[in-house]
Amino acid sequence: MVPGVPLPPEIQLAQRLAGNEQVTRDRALRKLRKYIEARSQRATGGFTPDELLKVWKGLFYCMWMQDKPLQQEELGRTIAQLVHAFHTTEAQHQFLKAFWQTMIREWVGIDRLRLDKFYMLMRMVLSESLKAVKARGWDERQIEQLLELLTTEILNPDSQAPSGVKSHFLEIFLEELAKVGAAELTADQNLQFIDPFCQIAARTKDSQVLHKIIQSIFQTIVEQAPLAIEDIMNELDTQSGEGEASDGDDGEASDGDDGEASDDDDGEASDGGDGDVADSDDSDGADDDDGDVSDGDGGDNDEGDSNKSSEGEQDLQDTPPKKLPAGTAHRAGPEADKEQAWDDEENAGPVLQFDYEALANRLFKLASRQSTPSQNRKRLYKVIQKLRELAGGTFPEDDVPEKAYKKMLEGRRERKKKKKRLPKPQPQNKEAGSEAESSSADPGPGRKRKRNRKTDEKAGQGGPPGKRRKPGARAKGAGAQQPKKRIQSSQSAE
Repeated sequence: MVPGVPLPPEIQLAQRLAGNEQVTRDRALRKLRKYIEARSQRATGGFTPDELLKVWKGLFYCMWMQDKPLQQEELGRTIAQLVHAFHTTEAQHQFLKAFWQTMIREWVGIDRLRLDKFYMLMRMVLSESLKAVKARGWDERQIEQLLELLTTEILNPDSQAPSGVKSHFLEIFLEELAKVGAAELTADQNLQFIDPFCQIAARTKDSQVLHKIIQSIFQTIVEQAPLAIEDIMNELDTQSGEGEASDGDDGEASDGDDGEASDDDDGEASDGGDGDVADSDDSDGADDDDGDVSDGDGGDNDEGDSNKSSEGEQDLQDTPPKKLPAGTAHRAGPEADKEQAWDDEENAGPVLQFDYEALANRLFKLASRQSTPSQNRKRLYKVIQKLRELAGGTFPEDDVPEKAYKKMLEGRRERKKKKKRLPKPQPQNKEAGSEAESSSADPGPGRKRKRNRKTDEKAGQGGPPGKRRKPGARAKGAGAQQPKKRIQSSQSAE
């Protein structure tokens, strides 16, 4: 027998990563990390693109086989953190490139039940790739390389990326960038991060990609402008507060030293003096006595108040909550919706800072080219107008103000009430009544004809004997007399 040829280690690991047993998959994942760390230290460069594609094939099906939500999150984080096992930037970018190529290739075969966990995997890999750039101090060259990789593999018109991959990437990019670098990135660096999206929005012929870029990138920047300025004001307040606190501490320390020195000098010069020390001691003792008395009275009052409050709390606990009747539900008005929206804005998380004037100028430069499609130019000009308004200090407002919204709700309620009401009889004037009576007294010629026809029909069916009968009635009468003639003829024969 011919001895079996051993498979390459990356293929063996990929087969174990796609195994049925979770223990086998976890063990293969740990071995893969050690293998990457050991091999990427070589001076030759480590992995080839084909080898990384085989590794990602196994990682993809390792995620495919995991069904439990919590373990999916842990597994996704472990897979995404493999990018830090590579020691060179080039190897990291090759690893990320293989990931996006694998997602583009396998996206069509993902069913809707497994779609969410691969959305999560894309988010985690993007976050870890940004953290890798952060670890190198947000170097400009590193940023350019990462953006070129993402643009080429996902957003480039020549790429074969499905619309689902493109749309989800555009939805999560600003959010993950804010989570990783909102505290460190400057406005110029943020402009560098979104410059590829500006270029693609100016030249793409895919209306869906253009719409997604405007909604997920530019519209998000416009909506978060008040929060970004609020963050700047908070930072300025904290810095000024820290400066005042440090100044106050220095002043108190100097005042305390001066006071102690003056007291020591006075004590050494006059031990008894004019009796000021004794007077101060007596006054302090009197104050202490008064304070003890007042504290005692206050203690009694505090005890009484605490007893009352405890009794009130006990009553509240004893009384059961009121139950709503069946079929009813709490209805939140516009004020509650407004409070909920305000809470959402407060919990929006970190926000990126942008130079709105510089961003508007960059978009205008790209949109004003002759090669830019007219549809793209129109939509980008609207975005430019909003950005320039922000640069001038005009913030976006809601489409419907609060007062107008309340009036609109009141108008709808009144219309519903009017529909529910029955129509009331309206009082008529005497002139209108007399006209109605005259019209009923003197009917028109058409009404007279209809009445005559109705009376003729009634008379023909069962009217008085003096009036004409219809021809059918005569025939019926003649037929009714025939049996009598037959009876008479039979009697004469006898």
